[in-house]
Amino acid sequence: MEKLILISHGGFCEGIKDRVEMILGPQENIETVALMPSEGPDDFAAKFKEDAGEADKVVVFADLLGGTPANTVSKLIMQGADYQLYAGMNLPMIISYINGQMLGEEMDYVAMGLSTL
Repeated sequence: MEKLILISHGGFCEGIKDRVEMILGPQENIETVALMPSEGPDDFAAKFKEDAGEADKVVVFADLLGGTPANTVSKLIMQGADYQLYAGMNLPMIISYINGQMLGEEMDYVAMGLSTL
């Protein structure tokens, strides 16, 4: 089973998920993990690992390159976790990802991000 996890500072990831579901309908395989002001990297890592669970494939979109959520998942990847991590999450990116999954297509998210610069 493939799982998509949206991570962010505060409720940004939850807002993105809400907008995605408003446009595309309910999404069973999307989780959100928000870093709250009272939490540190270890708290966030514990929540993230719990949500990632035993999925066969975990794709992660983070709000900000260099922020605690992205850095925490990057550290897990460097320790051997098999996650795909993309930073700079936005609504069109997530909708493209989900549409690509439904159509069996893969998007180049690095090129997509660079094209908006």
